Amino acid sequence: MSEMGLVVVGAAGRMGQTLIRTIHAMEGVRVVGAVERAGSPHIGRDAGELAGVGTIDVAITDDPLPAFAKADGVLDFTVPAATVTFAGYAAQARIVHVIGTTGLGAEHEAAIEAAARHAMIVKSGNMSLGVNLLAVLVRQAAKALDAADFDIEIVEMHHRHKVDAPSGTALLLGRAAAEGRGVDLGEKSVRVRDGHTGARETGTIGFATLRGGSVVGDHSVILAGTGERITLSHQAEDRSIFARGAVKAALWARDRKPGLYSMLDVLGLA
Repeated sequence: MSEMGLVVVGAAGRMGQTLIRTIHAMEGVRVVGAVERAGSPHIGRDAGELAGVGTIDVAITDDPLPAFAKADGVLDFTVPAATVTFAGYAAQARIVHVIGTTGLGAEHEAAIEAAARHAMIVKSGNMSLGVNLLAVLVRQAAKALDAADFDIEIVEMHHRHKVDAPSGTALLLGRAAAEGRGVDLGEKSVRVRDGHTGARETGTIGFATLRGGSVVGDHSVILAGTGERITLSHQAEDRSIFARGAVKAALWARDRKPGLYSMLDVLGLA
């Protein structure tokens, strides 16, 4: 099979540059397009030079349509509004769209689901293979340990520049816990505690958010019972783990039917 041509959107950002370096180092894939927002000072620069891998003869552009037209897939870790736009373009081009964007609202999710009628979309709050395996373990643990006996708390920490909270990964883990318990996360999650809160409500799933420094991503799911505590955790030490997962997802989705998939599908754990 020929190499899979991938477009990186948000190509000048930290994750975009990581994606370019990762694609450059992996077999079976190559960068065929690099997209940035209009007005970016990086428009016209060679994407490989910006990412530190040398010239790859792919200039950064602010026009995604020509890039999508010649690609097999797009890797997208941008912002919700941009992701919805890119999903529409991917649907028009009938190509793979890997979405690692977080902070998506209900209206964004609906637009992505509509685009998945024509594009092969893999969407996850975290593209790390380890985190998605962790989600499976969390679901199993939540199912095995009764809510009356074990409380669930999710703690996450990211770098000071992250703009959404809780993180997409924390929500992914929260949904896994809720699925294990057979409850709706929206009805059972507690995002804020301040002042005189009263006793903890049985069966709720709590979230605590920490921000600071250059932390790539730390997540822990704590199942706290009387006299014992279980902690399932994952520490991300390099953004390349998300990039490698995204590329693997793109390769997996290449020959699939249009639809909305998750990293659990990619791993065969759905």
